[in-house]
Amino acid sequence: MNVTRRQWLKKTSLTSGLALLSGTTSLFGLSDYEKANFNPRPLEDLIRLGSNENPYGPSLKVRDAMQKAFDLACRYPWYYNHSLQEQIAKKEGVPADHIVLTAGSTEGLKIAGITYAGKGGEIISGLPTFLSLMTYAEVWGAKINWVPLDKEMNFDVEEMEKRINSNTKLIFLCNPNNPTGKLLPANQVMDFCNSVCNKTMVFSDEAYYDYIEDAKYPSMVELVKQGKNVIVSKTLSKVYGLAGIRVGYLVAKPEIAAELSERMVANTNIMAIEAGKAALADNEFYKFSLQKNLEARNSIENTLSNLGLSYLPSQANFVFFHAKQDVQILGEKMRDKGIVIGRPFPPFNDWCRISTGTLEEVQYFNQVLTELYS
Repeated sequence: MNVTRRQWLKKTSLTSGLALLSGTTSLFGLSDYEKANFNPRPLEDLIRLGSNENPYGPSLKVRDAMQKAFDLACRYPWYYNHSLQEQIAKKEGVPADHIVLTAGSTEGLKIAGITYAGKGGEIISGLPTFLSLMTYAEVWGAKINWVPLDKEMNFDVEEMEKRINSNTKLIFLCNPNNPTGKLLPANQVMDFCNSVCNKTMVFSDEAYYDYIEDAKYPSMVELVKQGKNVIVSKTLSKVYGLAGIRVGYLVAKPEIAAELSERMVANTNIMAIEAGKAALADNEFYKFSLQKNLEARNSIENTLSNLGLSYLPSQANFVFFHAKQDVQILGEKMRDKGIVIGRPFPPFNDWCRISTGTLEEVQYFNQVLTELYS
């Protein structure tokens, strides 16, 4: 039986409504307190599971901080940046002059790419990965030396190091990687970055670092602290739920940070600054967001296992699975059911990246996927 999103919603609404009448926790595990404070997405006609967004947030604390900042909206943000820089610096364990605020980490990636590899310089990167740094740098004359993933779909760091030459200006590493969600072994990534940063600049994109389950897994900020030629990017778009507000940052030694800061085009704003400060201080939402992501990811992985569809172990807020068909075709089928999935990631065109939505969204995705593959 074909089930549309509306039919599925109608089918589940009665059960959900009874749960709400009998207590404070709904069918999908959220209490009234959680719904009020963590702002989950309502089930919409088009469920967006294609952009690795956090379906929760901004939290109530963030929303309150932004509202209180409206009186400052007539001011330029320069005077207020330092308070957020200081808060981030404390979090990362570095002085404030190591922090570059960006309007989302993508802005930092783009500026770093053209700073070091514009006008014909070379960037070495694995493929597939997050492309923003490389595609923007190409517009400004950079050359990209693409290194395919190895047979385990990990970065082939040995091959990446072998390809370093006199024209290599930067090595890009996204860890955990997007779209695979895979994480390099801690010793391997530390040894690799520590070695190659003596030969060229290393850019470590750590947008999904918060989702890593090993609390001892190192950030490459540790190399920045040692004065190495390493730039680390992080974002508040993912676990903090601020993708639409655009807050990110780079961590680098002072001379590198100053050069990158001078080249920034998109700046933060008063609302983003106050949202960022409140989000970083909201540990309750942070823990909630991680827990719900884990629940949603486990639910997706269980469905994939039941259907016999292989997937990669993820340390992010998405799952990369073998769809056994062109993902564009699967995308059309899913969109007909009201679900948006990830785009193709050549050369793995028959693999699909699916983001973790709310538990309600994921349950509907699981039902549609089961219908399509049964």
